[in-house]
Order: sequence, then structure tokens, then C-alpha cells
Amino acid sequence: MPKLYLLLICLSVVVVTAVLTIIFNFTFNKSTSKSEIETAINQAKFLYRQKKQQGEDFSNGPCLSNAILPNWVADIAHSPRQSTDDLTQNQCPSFLEGSAQHFVELDLEGNLIRAK
Repeated sequence: MPKLYLLLICLSVVVVTAVLTIIFNFTFNKSTSKSEIETAINQAKFLYRQKKQQGEDFSNGPCLSNAILPNWVADIAHSPRQSTDDLTQNQCPSFLEGSAQHFVELDLEGNLIRAK
């Protein structure tokens, strides 16, 4: 009888944990909409073209903007990626600090590498 009681307690804990995890994920997980991603990509490409016309040097893969949209940054990187892209001085500070959760990464020619 004690083994059956212990098994029921363990199963109850597993079920409650699973249900709470599902509820938490649906309630608090803010997914990024496709239109938000597209807007961020368009903003990053627009900013890239502006800075390119101003003669900005992108060879080190610098941060393009710390705030193209709320919670979004734009970064320049090499494709394929190089070690210089991983240097903190070439990454967006707000993304490194965690105040921005999403990024658009463009290559040196302004083409999309990824948006996340």
C-alpha cells in the first residue's frame, strides 16, 4: 500500500507540473509575429542603405542600431561568420545586456542573414 501511495503522489506531481508548464508557456510566452519580423527586417535594410550612402565602414561587422524597433537591434556580420563578428565591440550593446531580445543580422552587402 505505501508504494502505491508514493506512486500516486509522484504521478500527481508530474501531471501538475506539466499542466502548469503548459499554462505558463501559453500565458507568458510572447511570440513574435511574422509582420513584426518583416518590419524589423525592412527597418534594418533601410538603415543599412542610409548608412552605406553616408560612407559608413561595415568591414568589422558593427552594430547597425540598438533600437530599430522596440526590443529589436540590427547587426552587420560576415557571411560566413568570422571571429570579428563575435567581438563585443562589434555587437549591439542592448542585445548583449538583454534589454533587446530580437535581432536582424545583415551581411556586408545588406542582405539578410537571419532575423530572430
